[in-house]
Amino acid sequence: MNKLYRQNIKETDPEVYATLENELKRQQNQIELIASENIASLSILNAQGSVMTNKYAEGYPGKRYYGGCEFVDQAEEIALERVKKLYGCKYANLQSHSGAQANQAVFLALLQPHDTFLGMSLASGGHLTHGAKPNISGKWFNAIQYGVKREGNDKDLIDYDEVEQLAIKHKPKIIIAGASAYPRFIDWKKFREIADDVGAYFMVDMAHYSGLIAGNQYPNPIQYADVVTSTTHKTLRGARSAMILTNNEEIIKKINSAVFPGLQGGPLMHVMAAKAVSFGEALKPEFKEYIKTVISNAKILADVFVQKGFRVVTGGTDSHIVWLDLSPKKLTGDKAEKLLEDVGIACNKNAIPYDLNPPKITSGIRFGTAAATSRGFNNVDFKEVGNIICNVLDSLLLEEKEMQEVTHQARRDVINMCSKYPIYDEAF
Repeated sequence: MNKLYRQNIKETDPEVYATLENELKRQQNQIELIASENIASLSILNAQGSVMTNKYAEGYPGKRYYGGCEFVDQAEEIALERVKKLYGCKYANLQSHSGAQANQAVFLALLQPHDTFLGMSLASGGHLTHGAKPNISGKWFNAIQYGVKREGNDKDLIDYDEVEQLAIKHKPKIIIAGASAYPRFIDWKKFREIADDVGAYFMVDMAHYSGLIAGNQYPNPIQYADVVTSTTHKTLRGARSAMILTNNEEIIKKINSAVFPGLQGGPLMHVMAAKAVSFGEALKPEFKEYIKTVISNAKILADVFVQKGFRVVTGGTDSHIVWLDLSPKKLTGDKAEKLLEDVGIACNKNAIPYDLNPPKITSGIRFGTAAATSRGFNNVDFKEVGNIICNVLDSLLLEEKEMQEVTHQARRDVINMCSKYPIYDEAF
């Protein structure tokens, strides 16, 4: 065999290996608080970097368009059985490469171009693929957007009255629930009732909540939704990919045809194997304890922000997400994100409901606790993390010298915290 096939990447391509090493150092030395990210286990990494990378397998188990699929069929069947057990559903498709593609598959299966659907607006915490104008979902369909309450005791919470009114007015074919920044429980039953009243399909995108649902700490939408989509990383802590779930045999047949051959050719079978591993991990009792800690860490973080005089959108959290409104502090999301990254805290700027700043600036910032909890960060650690964040953000209002003193101390504190919870031993 060619010598190349027996050498590792460190020997064959030191330039790319250096990027892997540097990324590992970044992950080791930063506190990851981006809500859509997590830290996969070594077992998942091993599966995703396995010999199944070499295999093409267009089609579905037992019905492939290529030979030599016996073992990739087994991997996909294991993944299917595990995911159905995990979420209590009858049918699943695991071949979509990403959450965006999974959502596109549902649209392809259940909509025609220019059909109307109803989704949560991006500024209210929804996702780009739920009808935002720059996305294909907002370009190819008549996407109507609902939002959250502007004021009152339920300020920032989903406006179910608006959802109902818009559904009655526009008669959408699909109503989508689910979000990328919304930190609270979503009333799946209420959405189901509205969808039934207007004869719409009810679709749930649970990408951010899927790990919480697998850990039985967030309501499971499968009993209410016609179809559920999700990524398989985020709080689920698996390979970066996606899934589509349903209890409706007619819908799964349409979904399967939409995914293949409708949208893509061969699935990524190395990712399929990694998903099987991640579903197996999520079925273990310790995963539920992990998810409980993810949520309690988020509540601690939100409490610290409130105590320090910051405004938390919705007033708190039921999930891994903490959504911070910086406008009362006269700060912007872009500056806050950059300063926090400089001290070793990774997060992202995020629009707040009815934001007056454009998307590239924003008045808010989004945090998530899943990745740091995977490392081992506990409630005490997250209280310290919250204090570091508040000190750094408040330093933006100080004189330059005082600001530098605060940020230098914050960087030292972050390094000390990260050193307590190392992740992988080497780049691969």
